[in-house]
Amino acid sequence: MSDPAVSASRPTRWGVAAVLGLVGAVAIGVIVMAFVWPAATAKPQNLPIGISGPAASVTAVEKALAAQDPAPFALEKVSSRADAVARIKERTLYGAVLLGDTPEVLVATAAGPAPAQALRAVAAKLQSQIDASAQSALIAQLTAISQALAAGQRPTLPDAGSAPRAVPTVHVTDVVPVAAGDPTGAGLAAAAFPLVLGGMLGGIILTLRVQGAIRRLVGLAAFGVAAGVVIVTVMQTWFGILAGSWLLNAAVVALSVTATGALIIGLAALLGPIGIGVGAVITLLVANPIAGAAVPSPFLPGPWGAIGQWFVPGASVTLLRSTSYFPDAATAAQWLTLAAWLAGGVLLTLIGHRRTAAELAPAAPEPEAPPVAA
Repeated sequence: MSDPAVSASRPTRWGVAAVLGLVGAVAIGVIVMAFVWPAATAKPQNLPIGISGPAASVTAVEKALAAQDPAPFALEKVSSRADAVARIKERTLYGAVLLGDTPEVLVATAAGPAPAQALRAVAAKLQSQIDASAQSALIAQLTAISQALAAGQRPTLPDAGSAPRAVPTVHVTDVVPVAAGDPTGAGLAAAAFPLVLGGMLGGIILTLRVQGAIRRLVGLAAFGVAAGVVIVTVMQTWFGILAGSWLLNAAVVALSVTATGALIIGLAALLGPIGIGVGAVITLLVANPIAGAAVPSPFLPGPWGAIGQWFVPGASVTLLRSTSYFPDAATAAQWLTLAAWLAGGVLLTLIGHRRTAAELAPAAPEPEAPPVAA
């Protein structure tokens, strides 16, 4: 029989070492792909944008967008500027293009810097087209005058008493700007990862250091409340990244980290230590990259943006953005999503605890056989 001490000190075989190195490289590649892929492939596609103005102008814009695949914007007609502003504040539109004699582009930087930047590019292109059209009209007028003079005719000149028509200027209005402490709008997007990581760490620590399912859930509740207070104090009171109701923002953060922690605790109770890894993969590698924190969900390829909104990170970021800047927006879907993940984690915890308790319970003694009569 081999000596265990000698076996433990024996060097690992070359093939095993090489395979482990390759597995580690593949794992790193998967992690990098999960975080880089959404950012590398993100682009405006079917972003809901309002439009109004003369029918001919609206039709021309619709045809120009229809020629692009995928179309960057999904145009929705609005009845007026007030209608466009109201729908932007309700988060059913990311902005609006108002055509006519006084063209204007409405943006909402608080909805994300990427959509606002895309709409500012639309305003610049619209201004260049207006300038080109005015220049073409002036050239056509000068050409007609020169042709009339060459033919020995009297050219038709503009009325000297009438003032020349000014070239319209496309104005860009930020309907919902970001907070003063977050001038670029990147602060809220950057906070998404700490929320995910904080919820994971809370769940892992409670799983490893607290015995008892109910005690873990009580500890998770205390952790969630404290995390909501601390995080919103830092983000809103200290740095001024968030706006709106302080208590409502704290409730969003508390529910977010509690839902993530509940998932970790529940999976660990059901599957054992491997459940921590499963919860980390679901939260960090699957849900976080498609949460739509850096760019809105319509920017993400395929259906992934919509799918990401049904996970904790996506629902949390969308809800926190709404409570901070868009009080008129509908938020029931995000609240219910977070509550469902929290309830699911609690249910998994109780199921796992019940099964473990049943496995550890001592078996009932077998009844003694009655004595046999002589």
